[in-house]
Amino acid sequence: MEDYLVINRKLWNDRTKLHWESKFYDVKSFIEGNDSLNSIEVELLGNIKGKKVLHLQCHFGMDSISMARRGAMVTGIDLSDESIKQARILNERSGTKVGFILSDVYGLPQNLNKQFDIVFTSYGTVGWLPDMNKWAEVIQHFLKPGGKFIMVEFHPVVWMFDDNFKKIIYKYSDVDPIIEELEGTYANREADIRNRSVSWNHGLATVIDALLEKGLVLEGFQEYDHSPYDCFKNTIEIEKGKFQIKGLEGKIPMLYSVSALKKSVVS
Repeated sequence: MEDYLVINRKLWNDRTKLHWESKFYDVKSFIEGNDSLNSIEVELLGNIKGKKVLHLQCHFGMDSISMARRGAMVTGIDLSDESIKQARILNERSGTKVGFILSDVYGLPQNLNKQFDIVFTSYGTVGWLPDMNKWAEVIQHFLKPGGKFIMVEFHPVVWMFDDNFKKIIYKYSDVDPIIEELEGTYANREADIRNRSVSWNHGLATVIDALLEKGLVLEGFQEYDHSPYDCFKNTIEIEKGKFQIKGLEGKIPMLYSVSALKKSVVS
């Protein structure tokens, strides 16, 4: 199973170089002050001023820095060397003080010794991890008593389809890895890049049950019929910043969100 880390680290190292220069991420405008957070996660996070936030799988740190701009004390982690390198550059250019750590999620307890008010993850993260129970254990470990876990993620139904959303080719929830040869990247489909990837499709019950089994209390769960990112093929913008799949408008869920609380210690 260690091979998936090697394969996916190379994938994200190669992607980061392209993403940094892409219109999709628009780093220049971000440095000038644009906020990368979407309304869904802004509402879920609420007022984070003075809060300690752990951002899992942060890529090159735009959301981490956006949270820091809102007054949070943020630590971002990612398994990609190139992502963390660029995150630190972006942090310096943005004038923020986010701490960025190179680590995969499961290895983080060996690389970080803190607890946080909020653990946050979003958009295309859990599918790179094979074991949701192990994932939930890491979240529970880093949350303070009374702390909150917040996630926004692409819905597992989305990952059942082929790239063109013409037919279902994968199971809704599966313990077996999905091994693919990918060309280009969602931020630049014409990019001259080819990589292997190893991912998993985790059903909602798998994700939520893992959190509950670690003692977290479910506070909120929602599903959404759109993506805030134009990151899939055959999309249509139903209104500004809301994308659906052409031909499947309003017929499939595209996102879900979870907020869960770690109980305070009772004396």
